[in-house]
Amino acid sequence: MSRLDRRTFAQGAALAGFGAIGATPSFAQPAPFFRGKTIRMLIGAGAGGGYDIAGRLVADHMGRHIPGNPSFVVENMAGASGLPMTNYLYNRAPRDGTAMGMPNSGTPLEPRLKLLTRSGGTALFDIDKLAWIGSSVRQTQVLFVWGDKVKSLDDLRRTQLVVGSEGVSADNYLYPYFCNRLLGANMKIVPGYPGQTDIFLAVERGELQGCVTRFSTLKVNQSGWLKDRKGHIVMQFGPERIGELPDVPTAAELTDSTTDADMLRFYSSKDDFACPLALPPEVPEDRVAILRTAFDATMRDEAYLAAARRVGVDANPLSGAQVAAMVDALQKSPDAVVERLRALLQDASARKP
Repeated sequence: MSRLDRRTFAQGAALAGFGAIGATPSFAQPAPFFRGKTIRMLIGAGAGGGYDIAGRLVADHMGRHIPGNPSFVVENMAGASGLPMTNYLYNRAPRDGTAMGMPNSGTPLEPRLKLLTRSGGTALFDIDKLAWIGSSVRQTQVLFVWGDKVKSLDDLRRTQLVVGSEGVSADNYLYPYFCNRLLGANMKIVPGYPGQTDIFLAVERGELQGCVTRFSTLKVNQSGWLKDRKGHIVMQFGPERIGELPDVPTAAELTDSTTDADMLRFYSSKDDFACPLALPPEVPEDRVAILRTAFDATMRDEAYLAAARRVGVDANPLSGAQVAAMVDALQKSPDAVVERLRALLQDASARKP
């Protein structure tokens, strides 16, 4: 090789090396934001209940799916149907992705209904500015009737059915009340039971003939009723029929009034995002996206799914985008729908058991 050839080769090698260095920088990539961080999950309910169980289940598994693998700590902020927790999340929690909250499922309805604020609470948040991460659970409620005498709405109109409830503000009172007022059903509602378990026992004793309950609760706590066909699920109360009950009509389907159908869908939408997770305003969009992606991955995680089965939590989530779209639709519901619901709820609460 000539001197010129050697010089040309050396210059080419140097340039090639320079190009390689430029194409593959030697400096390290920045560490993920969440590395070494702790994410606070604020639950707007007391320890041990359904919200708490669902929230802790997500907190136990979600960190593995976030770049940097942050830890989670759960904090319960009970009281006033989760309103104080949502106020804290919106106004005082860090806006960097290290704090998320689980409001009461009725919170997205509050800006339109104003039931909690009218009762003395204060809503110090703009629901449109919360960033929704997802909801791990849908809690469709159903009307279960013991025996074979009542299998349809027509049967409910002809035969009085005695059902139990915890009180006039509970869904197991309100849904039967809506059926009586809107669908012409003939249900005698007996309030005052301490909880759903007591209502189940009263049905088995023959003291009651049926009840409204979450479908997931019925499957877990009274699976024998379904397996042994002790009775019938006559109606469901979600915005749409769920996949497990394709032949059971929703209450909204059974009314001839468009306004009443929309009202029933409006109210029951809270059961569709039963355990919503939200971030405060102004969290950077890339971190919102990271947490949404991590939540979706958690919902597919076999370890999470196995743990959910052990504690009786259904695996039927909604993504953050789905929850956000539903909350947005609620805020755009016609005034006539909202006023109809508010009037019915006020009438129900004024009745003497």
